[in-house]
Amino acid sequence: MKSVPKLIRRFVGIMLLSSILLIFLNFVLLAVYTLSQASNGHPWTTAQEVADNLLQDDNGYVLSEDTTLALQKTDVWALFIDNETMKVVWQTDNLPETIPMSYSVSDIAGLTRGYIDGYPTFTGEAPNGLVVLGYPKESFWKHMWPSWDYNLIANLPKTILSVLAINVALVFVIYVIANSKLLKSIKPIVNGIQALPTKEVVYVREKGLLSELAASINQTSKILQSQSRQLRKKETARANWIAGVSHDIRTPLSMVMGYAGQLEGDERLPEDDRQKAMVIIKQSNRMRNLVNDLNLASKLEYNMQPVNLKKENMVAVVRQVVVDFMNVDIDEKHPIEWKTDEALTVCPVNIDKELIKRAVSNLIQNSIEHNEQGCNIYVDIMIRDGKCTVTVADDGVGATDEQIERLNNSPHYMVCDENTSGQRHGLGLLIVRQIAAAHGGAANIEHSEYGGFSVKLILPLQE
Repeated sequence: MKSVPKLIRRFVGIMLLSSILLIFLNFVLLAVYTLSQASNGHPWTTAQEVADNLLQDDNGYVLSEDTTLALQKTDVWALFIDNETMKVVWQTDNLPETIPMSYSVSDIAGLTRGYIDGYPTFTGEAPNGLVVLGYPKESFWKHMWPSWDYNLIANLPKTILSVLAINVALVFVIYVIANSKLLKSIKPIVNGIQALPTKEVVYVREKGLLSELAASINQTSKILQSQSRQLRKKETARANWIAGVSHDIRTPLSMVMGYAGQLEGDERLPEDDRQKAMVIIKQSNRMRNLVNDLNLASKLEYNMQPVNLKKENMVAVVRQVVVDFMNVDIDEKHPIEWKTDEALTVCPVNIDKELIKRAVSNLIQNSIEHNEQGCNIYVDIMIRDGKCTVTVADDGVGATDEQIERLNNSPHYMVCDENTSGQRHGLGLLIVRQIAAAHGGAANIEHSEYGGFSVKLILPLQE
């Protein structure tokens, strides 16, 4: 069960990532909010700048024009307390009337830390006095007694990280507890879904948050079981029908071929009648081969045909089949050319020799049957990419792209459609594909480089 842990890891990963992003977003928002609240500058720095720019001349104290405009823009008032008299010797025009004009040492200590009449005040030192800036009420919140324990400040990073870790752990625990029922419901659902392709009976308890999905899985399992039973009945009936027909045809077919053979050999009969007997024998042979092919195809499909694998030399096996066909081609209408490289004498494969001979024979016979006017047949064996490839090609009438596509993708030899001739054409080739599949290989049907039809039988090499 790899999917459930993977799902849990995904949920936990999303949760952790969401927590980290949320914390980061909070810090960003806090920074943005803090900066927006302090948009009127740094008051302590501003107070010192005013003190530095406050100059004394014969007429008293004068503040530079730029600094005055900056104070007016932020609605800040200012005054200057002389060191000797402890009185205000200079102030801005917007100084409120409630602001005292003389101060004691304790007053100065108080305004430095806090407020004057509710106005947050900040001081800047001048050579002969003290500059006091007063900001609008509720513009700043001053901490009156800013003292902190040293260890608290020194351990602040560790404390923040500890609190953060505790928060993350707490969120994780809450998440697991909140989703424990969901995770418990997911596991049987996943098990049920994974068991469906195995054709086993699947039942998931219809309980919990995913009860509707469990019910759907159970219903799907029932439908699949019903379809599987119906399919097995059909396949069994078809296999039994093929086997029965094959058995029932053999005896009368043998009698027909026997009597036809006697008639063909009877010299007392007219030549025309003997030719008719020969046609009967030829067509009977085709019928017998068709029945044998149909029976073999059925056995291969249902794994009823034993495959006795043994290490063989593919070159020798195919050469033997080619020689047998050469010996029976009396009229030489279908000459076979051996195109295999002379340097290739051994091609080791793990095969059932008789089945492979049957496959190669089918390929050669296919070229013969579909080129009654004659054609050249080319047989080639090569080793490439760890595979042994046997190619049987011809320069005959060939096939259309549509026919080749259908032959390469025909799902079954008992396909029912109007093109019955195409079905007969493809049965021998289907057997070749089945034999190749039984050996862990493949059969590719394509156009021949000689202008006709070509089939490549590809089998894995034996080390």
